Parts: sequence; C-alpha cells; structure tokens
Amino acid sequence: MNEQNKDFLVVTVSGRDRPGIAAALTKVMEQYNVDVVDIEQASLQDLLGLSFLLDLSQSTSSSDSVIKDLLFEASRFDLTLNFRLVTPDEVQAVNRKKLFVLTFFGSTRPLAALAAVLGEHKVNIELVTSRTKLRDRCVEMVVNVDKVRSLRRLKEDIMAKSKELNFDLAMQAMEAYRKNKRLVFFDLDRTLVDMEIIDEMAKEAGVASEVARVTEKAMRGDLDFEESLVHRVALLKGLTVEKMEKIRDNLRFTQGAEDVTATLKKFGFKLGLVTGGFMFFAEYLKAKLNLDFAFANTLEIKNGVLTGKVLGQVLDAAGKARVVNHVARDEGILLDQTVAVGDGANDALMLGQVGLGIAYNAKPALNRVASVSLGHTRLMNILYLLGITEEDVDMALGRAEV
Repeated sequence: MNEQNKDFLVVTVSGRDRPGIAAALTKVMEQYNVDVVDIEQASLQDLLGLSFLLDLSQSTSSSDSVIKDLLFEASRFDLTLNFRLVTPDEVQAVNRKKLFVLTFFGSTRPLAALAAVLGEHKVNIELVTSRTKLRDRCVEMVVNVDKVRSLRRLKEDIMAKSKELNFDLAMQAMEAYRKNKRLVFFDLDRTLVDMEIIDEMAKEAGVASEVARVTEKAMRGDLDFEESLVHRVALLKGLTVEKMEKIRDNLRFTQGAEDVTATLKKFGFKLGLVTGGFMFFAEYLKAKLNLDFAFANTLEIKNGVLTGKVLGQVLDAAGKARVVNHVARDEGILLDQTVAVGDGANDALMLGQVGLGIAYNAKPALNRVASVSLGHTRLMNILYLLGITEEDVDMALGRAEV
C-alpha cells in the first residue's frame, strides 16, 4: 500500500493532565481542516491518555505538517505524542471489531482471575475503567472477541469464575449495551420475593412434603413444568382464601426489590411481572410495587377455597417468553431494549431473547443463557447496569439532601 493512500492518522498522547491540552491539539486539526473521526480520553489521577483518529483526506497541507505542529503543541505541555498512518481498510477493520462490555461489582480483586480467563480465550482488553457506584466498586472492560473460537464457552467460563469468586458479572454486546433500556420484566419467586410462595401454600394446606416430592421430580426432569404445577396445585385443594391472604400479607421482598422498582418507575421504565406462580399474588405485587403488567397462572376458587385446578393454559417457560415478546411489540419497544430478571430454568427462554438477561442468584444452567449474573441480596446492581447512579437513586426515592 502506497503512503499516499494512508489517509488516516492515529495519534496517541500521554503525560500529566492539565487544562488546555485538548484545545491546543484540536486547534491544529481545525487549522489544517483535519476531520476528527474518533476520539477517546482516559484520566487516572493526574495522568492523561488521549487518542484521536484523524481523516487527512481533506487536509489543506501534508501529513508531515500536521504531525509537526501536533508534536510542537505536545512538547509545550511536556506530553509524549505517538502517531501512525493507517489505510481506510485498516479503519474499517477496526470499526468491524466484535466488542463486548464486561462489568463486575465489588473489589478489584477478581481482576487477575478474570483477565486470566480472557487471556485463555484470546480476548483482547481494549479499555478498563473503575468507578464507585451505588456504594459499590465497579470495573468495566471493553473487550475485543474477534479471535474467540466460542462465545458460548467464553461466557460459561467467566460466569463460572464469577460464581467461584462470588462477584456479580455482566457481559453485554456493545450494540446492546449502548441501547437505552425501556422495559423490565421480573420473575416472582426468589426474585422479587425471597421465598417460594407455593411452598408456603403447601405448609398452610398441610401437604408440604407431598408438594416437595413433586418439585423434586420436576428438578430431576421426570416432570415438565406444566405437569409439576398441575400436580402440586391438585394437592392444594381445599386451601382457603383466608390462608392465602395471610401468605400474601406476609410476603418477604428480596432485599432492594422495592427500591429498584420505585427507582425504575421514577425514570420512566415500563415494569412487568411474569411468573409461573399465581395471579392471586402477582396482582397484589403489581399494585404494591406500582408495576405496569402482571402475568401469571390463575387458580380456580369456589366458595372461598381452592378447587385444585389451574384455569386456562399454564404459563410455562415458553409462555413467559411469549409474554415478554408480545408486550415489547405492543409497547413499540425493541427486545434489545428489554430486560428480564429471573432465577430458574423456567426463565431461560425469557432471558435468552432480550437485550439484557439477568440471572439473579441462579443455578449455573441459567447463567449459560443470561448476560448478567447477580448474587443474592445484590438486586440493586441492576440499576448501575441501566446507567443509574447512587445520586439518582437518592433523588428518585426522595432521600437527596435539599
């Protein structure tokens, strides 16, 4: 490739940060009619890292003149300046890179272990930033996965590492990461509430051990979700509405659930509840948390007691995914702008189809399809992933100082 075909200039500047650096450098670019195609700046304490991608095709002078004046301005500020001429093809190759954003919460101690996993998969770390948000340390990495042989295996390995070291991790494609999320769906049991409601119903009905046996069969794969639900509901025949109201009035919210939903509502998100549990409790949660939608299974009630039957089609894993899809379509919201949060295998299809699928305190199988893994009691980290700061939360909940 001839030098005259190299119309782009990559400039990197480093040194001690101070006011006026960007102004001086961009003034040179303006003087020579150089177009700034891309720019990125990072500062650590008082150290500066600044990069430009410049299009020289319309420049009023040669690349040598541009570089000479940029070097002069850099020397005035005691900066180190490096440059490299590149071709349009090289620029397009960079623009086509497959980039993902990795976010993990807590201390920076997992950084070495996570970097080792990335290295094994030939992932290049392009940018690392560290912040403290929502009273927690957070590290974000932009990584290039062009050379990764299996994205599925990479995701499994980093999610497994997050479980092993007990830190929350998110892995999002850059395109999905940049899209503003507008719709959030939550599962109910062990997600919005820190309990299994059907187990509480079984205790009140005096059939706890029988229901547990059916649940165990379902977990072994001997029964699918619909079969197990029908069997368990049949065992609840005769349970009174009065006892169900007692359970409803004593639901234990997951730590942070009320703050998360209240904050999201303040910021204009549409919120929904979709569960394989029961509408009797889902409707209550919808009103309590000011949700926009609630979808669940309906129990047949006659004369104030359960008949042991489920009305209509059972809402299973495929049904939950369909609900999320239909609501997003009806609201005019892309699936890439939709978030789903769940904890069990029944949530896998739902989490796998949305832009941000969050496995909350979930089994490893669900982590394989989710883009985020959050540990128990750390539901509040959802807010950071959606760009909401601690100050935003305080303001939304009326806790900010006036």
